This record gives sequence, C-alpha cells and structure tokens, in this order.
Amino acid sequence: MARNLIRRLPILYQNHHYRLFSSATAAVAPSPSPSPSPTDEEIVEMKGVKVSGRPLYMDMQATTPVDPRVLDAMLPFYLSRFGNPHSRTHLYGWESEAAVETARAQVASLIGANPKEIFFTSGATECNNISVKGVMRFYRDKKRHVITTQTEHKCVLDSCRHLQQEGFEITYLPVKSDGLVDLDQLAAAIRPDTGLVSVMAVNNEIGVVQPLEEIGRICREKGVPFHTDGAQALGKIPIDVEKMGIALMSLSGHKIYGPKGVGALYLRRRPRVRVEPQMSGGGQERGIRSGTVPTPLVVGMGAACEIAAKEMEYDTRRVTSLQERLLNGIRSRLDEVVVNGSMEHRYPGNLNLSFAYVEGESLLMGLKEVAVSSGSACTSASLEPSYVLRALGVDEDMAHTSIRFGIGRFTTEAEIDRAIELTVQQVEKLRNMSPLYEMAKAGIDLKSIQWAQH
Repeated sequence: MARNLIRRLPILYQNHHYRLFSSATAAVAPSPSPSPSPTDEEIVEMKGVKVSGRPLYMDMQATTPVDPRVLDAMLPFYLSRFGNPHSRTHLYGWESEAAVETARAQVASLIGANPKEIFFTSGATECNNISVKGVMRFYRDKKRHVITTQTEHKCVLDSCRHLQQEGFEITYLPVKSDGLVDLDQLAAAIRPDTGLVSVMAVNNEIGVVQPLEEIGRICREKGVPFHTDGAQALGKIPIDVEKMGIALMSLSGHKIYGPKGVGALYLRRRPRVRVEPQMSGGGQERGIRSGTVPTPLVVGMGAACEIAAKEMEYDTRRVTSLQERLLNGIRSRLDEVVVNGSMEHRYPGNLNLSFAYVEGESLLMGLKEVAVSSGSACTSASLEPSYVLRALGVDEDMAHTSIRFGIGRFTTEAEIDRAIELTVQQVEKLRNMSPLYEMAKAGIDLKSIQWAQH
C-alpha cells in the first residue's frame, strides 16, 4: 500500500510544482529519466532561499525518513484498524491492543529487555523528563544528588536545572577532548545521596559513543540507577540493557526510520526502579504515562526496531564506508579540516567537521543544496558556539566553523560525492575571501597578533 502511494507521489507533487529527490522515495520508486536544466516551475523557494529541486538530505541526527516498510505496517491502523487500544469491549480495541503489545515486544527485543519494561511516550524528550525528574522526585527523601555530563542533550540539562531549583544538587561532569567521560571522575563523584547517573549513549552532535558497560558497572557497584539517553543509539549500535547495567533508557521513533511523535522508556523491573509520573490522567502504560497510546505510531516504532535488528550490521558497514568516502573526499582537497570527537569510539553516521578560517553559518548558507546542520548553536541574538564543542575544549574560532554531516540507511554514494563537491567549493570560496586564511598561509601566527580595539 505504501509503495503504491510513494509511486504516485511524484505525480501529485508535480501538480504543486515540486520535485521529489527523497532518498527514501528513491528506494522504492523507479529512477527518473534525465531531465533538462531546471525551469522556474522546478525551483523550490522557502524562507527566501531558492533551491533547484530538493536538497540532498544529510541531517540524519535531526530526523530520518520513514522506511517504506514501516509505513506499510502503520497504514492499516489509520484506515481500518483504528480502534483505541484501551477499549476492552470490542474487536477494534482488542486488535489495536494486540498490535501495541507486539510493538512493545519488538522494541524490547532490540535492547535485550522484557516487554513489560517498555513504556510508550511521545518521544525521547518526555522519556528524559520522566527519568531525571521522576526518579529524583520519587526518592526525594533519601536522594538529593544527580550526576550528568556537560555534553548531554538540552532536555536532560534543562531537567537537571529544574531539579536544582527544587533544591537538588547536580554534578555536571566535564568530558575529555575526545568527548568521552572520565570514568575515574565519575566514580569519585558518586555520593551516598546520589540518586541517578545520566550519561548519553551516543552524542547527537558529535556522534561519540560513551563506554556504557563500564559506566553501568560503576553504577551497579555503587547502587545508583544508570539512565542513558539512547535516542541516537537505538538501532545503530548493539545495546543490551542487562549487560550494560542500564536502569532507565530513553528511546525515539523518528531517529530509526520510524514516525515522529512516539518514543519509549525502558524502566528496569529487577531490581526495580520507581519513578513519579509526570502527567496525570487515565493511568495508561501502567500509570507511568497517562494518555491514549497512538497505535499507528507505536506500530511504526515497533516495525522500525524489528527492521533495525535485522539490518543493523549491514547498515553499519555501509554507513562506515560512506563516512570514509566523505571524510577522505573532503580531506584530499582541503587542508585544516578537523574531526570533532573520538574517531575510535564513534557512530559512523555522525561526522562533525570543523573547517579552519570558515564561519559555520556562512558555510551553511552557501550549502543550500545540502541539508546539514551547524555544530554551532547560534541564534540571531547570540553567536555563542556549541556548548558540546566548548566542553571538548575546542577553540572558540574552530567551534564556530563546525558542520555536522548525517549519513543514514538511504544515503547514496552519489549524494556523498555531490556533498563533497559542494562543500569543497564553498569552503574554498569563503577561504579566498578570508584575510585570516591568507595570513595563516603566509606563516603568520594569528594567536600572536594583538588586534586593535575600536
């Protein structure tokens, strides 16, 4: 069903003056015949930016396209099997409930958990809030201290700051220059009143994979629950919650070629970890997360997890090959390109690069034909560089020049080659306009220059 819809999409979009260049669509749609140069009708304009067709998508850490097989699994629960899974008096409810439980088992299988330990939510942000706030509020009488790292996702850091306002103490551990947490520092930071250790599995910005098993062992020995934000890890690296000593884990559907708006919380049963629910309501999901479970989204996440379990090894090999192709292609033509974060302990689909003497936002503006993200968390009001890169000790100038390339299941070699060409062209263009690059090439030490104040 989904394949038939996708085959019709190019026709539907032509009526609205759009062209589809989605990699996911290309996976199931026939290859289009070569077309002449773009006409005015084929130009996509949005927010003042004009692009010839749709850009190459290389921002897989932000979101992934839905796998057509996932959409196939979801569609019946939108069209004919639309029952509320909490309706216990008729067939529509029963079949939806059965589908939800199947999906629960699929998610659990991917991380080595029991299906009864999986609770569906709206996404990883909600899971992180339940984990951090929920655990500490439940054990507030005895536990008043949380340990996390300076490179966590904003929702974990903001949850910790919220707890600080309630009187809890938070230790924000620094990371080493490669982005990894220092295990000795972690062990030394644990106190008798420490109620939770929260360390992200795979960093969303630099792709660094933390030593989960070692962290879990330390937490188990100290008797402290270990929570990890696994949104970027699920389906990308092997996870075994028992072996890794994980007590709570936050998962997201749309990072693994599933739908947006659904996530799952792993909550260990033995030894049991308790949380205080963060939302009041009908007591669904065994009281942990009230609200009607969205059957189509949950089915999609379950299907995405099942596909990931079968194809993770193949996807990793392919993505690794594409990452090497991208990095080698850029470095063979440009000098002073730095990889941010560990190359040894890294998910290969995340490549965060800094280009010396190039401002990241200017590079992004020039790369209109490639959908990528800047590692620099700049806004119109603030030009502060990424807090993750600053935590690594990256110089402010280099932190401002970073670009994150996201490679995924549907990325092609042709897209990688095109991204290399466009990136090299734009970096060379900006460097030719940069007096700093010219001075550096002349052998001048820029750090020794005393700039005049005006």
